[in-house]
Amino acid sequence: MRIGIGYDSHRLIEGRNLVIGGVEIPFQKGLLAHSDGDVLCHAIIDAVIGALGIGDIGSHFPDTDPQWKNASSIAMLKYIVEISSANGYGVSWIDSTILAESPKLAPHIESMRNALAQSGIPSGIINIKAKTGEGMGFVGRQEGIAAYAVCLLRKIR
Repeated sequence: MRIGIGYDSHRLIEGRNLVIGGVEIPFQKGLLAHSDGDVLCHAIIDAVIGALGIGDIGSHFPDTDPQWKNASSIAMLKYIVEISSANGYGVSWIDSTILAESPKLAPHIESMRNALAQSGIPSGIINIKAKTGEGMGFVGRQEGIAAYAVCLLRKIR
């Protein structure tokens, strides 16, 4: 078994859709990023990459690569899950936390789990929690949104 931890954060800006966990969430701002800015997917990607010991998200999806411009982060996660499988590992568990002052994310968590399952990770092994910044820091001031994830991989062959 192997374990990895991931983190991501992006600045909130006007003129972008807010996508978290593969779900478009109604909100007046979205996340600034080269791809769709999905902080939850990015944290999970980094956790899987960390468990595999193959660098970080920036080395696999550089913001200078036009292939990933406005890309779906679910597609990016699917690509990493396929790399994991090709290296003989399967995802056993994902635990994650999203930090956002607003919007309220609890009503969207089940939809996020189902959207993330499109990457090849079954929804039943994905846990998602949502927390606020209690008015503190960049999350509390609603300047951005962040996410953490932990991934447990198991040897499949």
